[in-house]
Amino acid sequence: MKFGTNSKQIKGNADGHSSRDLLEKFDDAGRRLLERPVWFSVIVALALIMLPVSVWMDLRNLSNESLSRQATDLNLMISDIRSYYSRNVVGRVLENHGISQPANNYEELPGGIPIPATLSIELGEVIGGRVDGINYRFVSDEPFKGRARHRLDIFEKRALAALRTAGRPGSSITEISGSLFDRQIRMAVPVVMGAACVACHNSHVESPRKDWKVGDVRGIQSITLDQPIAANLFSFKYLLIYFILSGLTGFGFLALQWRQAVQFSNMNTELEEANSFLAAVSMKISKYLSPQVYKSIFSGEKDAVIATERKKLTIFFSDIKDFTATTERLQPEELTALLNEYFTEMAKIAHEHGATVDKFIGDAILAFFGDPETRGAKEDALDCVNMAIAMQKRLDELSREWRRRGFEKPLQARMGINTGYCNVGNFGSEDRMDYTIIGAEANVAARLESVAEPGGIVISYETYALVQDHVTAHPIKPIALKGISRNVVPYVVEYSQDSNEDLIEDVVEISADRVELNVNLTGISNAEHRRVEEALSSALETVRSKRSS
Repeated sequence: MKFGTNSKQIKGNADGHSSRDLLEKFDDAGRRLLERPVWFSVIVALALIMLPVSVWMDLRNLSNESLSRQATDLNLMISDIRSYYSRNVVGRVLENHGISQPANNYEELPGGIPIPATLSIELGEVIGGRVDGINYRFVSDEPFKGRARHRLDIFEKRALAALRTAGRPGSSITEISGSLFDRQIRMAVPVVMGAACVACHNSHVESPRKDWKVGDVRGIQSITLDQPIAANLFSFKYLLIYFILSGLTGFGFLALQWRQAVQFSNMNTELEEANSFLAAVSMKISKYLSPQVYKSIFSGEKDAVIATERKKLTIFFSDIKDFTATTERLQPEELTALLNEYFTEMAKIAHEHGATVDKFIGDAILAFFGDPETRGAKEDALDCVNMAIAMQKRLDELSREWRRRGFEKPLQARMGINTGYCNVGNFGSEDRMDYTIIGAEANVAARLESVAEPGGIVISYETYALVQDHVTAHPIKPIALKGISRNVVPYVVEYSQDSNEDLIEDVVEISADRVELNVNLTGISNAEHRRVEEALSSALETVRSKRSS
């Protein structure tokens, strides 16, 4: 069923985007999300593959640089040692015609060559002066008398004391230190006295001690290696490149996610505005449709196309007695308020009983049971009759209320009900259609309403046959209708066995040309009873006195 507005033309927000545009945006975004895992998975796979490759290339590069550096340092050390040996050992022996003499002060003696301790001390100076990052010291706290005392730092003193206490030739002391940008390792190895060393030291005139024994720790060899971290930082260039590219990729992905999140946020805002607008429109549209039709259209059960079905329905028709005369007595504003209140209360009862309210025609109501929802022909007919009885009772309550509000002649309704086959569905054009019923049986319901008494309910025999086990009704004179080959037998409903409400009404009503009496005794207190009795007694005495005079 269409409502005169194409869904493509409904605008959901201020900038003119339609709900269709928003749905297309979401479809595009959804497709992008579905496509993203493909290339994103490729990037992740490449990143996982390139990480071990980068590490391997950097380790290979680091190994190459480390080996090259070690080879260069070793070459320098060997060259310096060879030069030292050539100059201070071989050269001195040759100068003295092959005669040599080991001594700690070998430079002062012809053919003198350094003893092992002196050799170690001087080699340490040679190595430390040529190779960066490597320091070698041969130190002792008991040097020969002719030699300057060695200045031992804290590490060397502690290491010497610990090695002498340990007494194990293979022992060593290691210390690692450094800062954020460099590392340093120091190792102290004991210099252990051998048999030849003991014999030399115990007999040498400048030896500080004469009681050396084999295995005593004479001193230590202190080796210090410095390694600046910053120097090796760029050795991991491939890994750095990998992390830089990964970081850039990550930032790019985050930027893309942020951009898409902003887009989704904007689309969500637009969609919420569109939904709010459509919800408001749908609520307005619902005021023009019965709840069943509204629900079936917006749930997708029925399409907004011109189509009808032939179904067995129970049709209800009601009309207000002397409505034209009532319109002449009331102001338009009063009439509008009165009529709207009447329709509101009747529509509420119709909804409670499951009726599909077709339309309001002036002061008339057309409703039916059986479409778009049905409980079966018998149940639909019974629901319709019960609805009519509930409407008449509610209209009676409203009449009392309207009298109290000053309406001289409250509304009274006649109601007719018929059961039969009708065409039901969407009738109209492509641009404007109406959900209604067409058929002779609807005309029968309207004709039955016209023969009903004010406040009465008249049903057809077809309806009575379905509800006779629950409703008491009596037939009246058959009527003939144009277009209907048979005579229609009306049945006046007397009461409903399904209704549990008390049918006795504590109301006293008298209406004449110069008399208007309306007393409602329902639920009043004893004090109000007394006031009513006094008022009626006073009125009765006044009437009697007037009549006697």
